Amino acid sequence: MENIRVDFNRPVPLGNEYEYMRQAIESGHISGDGDFTKKCHAFLESELGVNKALLTTSCTHALEMSAILLDIAPGDEVIIPDFTFVSTVNAFVLRGAKPVFVDVRPDTLNLDESKLEAVLTPRTKAIVPVHYAGVGCDMDSIMAIANQHNIAVVEDNAHGLFGKYKGKFLGTFGSMASQSFHETKNFTSGGEGGALLINDPVLAERAEIIREKGTNRSRFFRGQVDKYTWVDIGSSYLPSDILAAFLFAQFEQREKIQRHRKNVWEMYHAALKEWAGKNGVQLPHVPADCEQAYHMFYMLLPNLELRQKFIMYLRERGIYSVFHYLPLHLSDMGQGFGYKAGDCPITENISDRLVRLPFHNALTGSEQEQVIDAILDFSFA
Repeated sequence: MENIRVDFNRPVPLGNEYEYMRQAIESGHISGDGDFTKKCHAFLESELGVNKALLTTSCTHALEMSAILLDIAPGDEVIIPDFTFVSTVNAFVLRGAKPVFVDVRPDTLNLDESKLEAVLTPRTKAIVPVHYAGVGCDMDSIMAIANQHNIAVVEDNAHGLFGKYKGKFLGTFGSMASQSFHETKNFTSGGEGGALLINDPVLAERAEIIREKGTNRSRFFRGQVDKYTWVDIGSSYLPSDILAAFLFAQFEQREKIQRHRKNVWEMYHAALKEWAGKNGVQLPHVPADCEQAYHMFYMLLPNLELRQKFIMYLRERGIYSVFHYLPLHLSDMGQGFGYKAGDCPITENISDRLVRLPFHNALTGSEQEQVIDAILDFSFA
């Protein structure tokens, strides 16, 4: 973008990305479930302790797979935080479900667990908590309610890989979880990509079938059947092994990536804490029982007018910052489901005020100092 000196996001290779992509090409197997895909699966399963991990072409597709695995059908209701990306809700609406939007907490911007009981009905099929900014939801409360009413939990963990709640990895609480490896995430598979984490072993084999276009192809390659055939609904959710090669190289740099992002987050927080307090700006809140994934750094300015002024001010200084989600219940689709202004007041309020600062794996100390200096010079008048 013209005149931009500090990018909001910049995906970069950090290790063996090019070498592994070359190896994948030379192997003669660049379609799905090649050697690097298997290495990524093994890495996620080992590091997180999940029953099964399956790479997908996007986090959106991982969520769509979860909806199929839960047999979501017309008439079902799925509880979703109002402040999230459209993929979270689309995956279930595609299967005919009605979205039940719940407002978020004003501190973490996560689904407000205290509002769950009030929206449960006999038609509630799933709860989909989103770990916003890689800070864990109150999973104790959410899982207790879900288990009491025999409702499935699917964690949208697009932001939260390697984050923890009470010492346990995000994405390992519900029966399933989705991960994102989009270029804006901590780890990328070369632009797009995702994964479905399966914690309930009962779902594992069917997940393979759905991911393989509804065939039992995986069982065939394991020698469990002498031919494979169409056995269920499904689609082609497998990413190229070239993308998996890029992702595995990023996984190898896990400690370096997370250490860098932790330093960036902590530098923003330390430098802006006093300024924020003086000017009525809210910085991210991380509860004591959460270990965040250091996915982003956001601020909540006093009002929409100041937020817009702030973004333009940074742009004029060569710094690219962005706002985030718009309230889903106020979208055309949301209103089509009968929602109206005022139904989720916290989401409406924070959506108008939130701004995300530059945050990526190649952000230098000098670039971050430019951002901080510009912020400290911003006039609220």
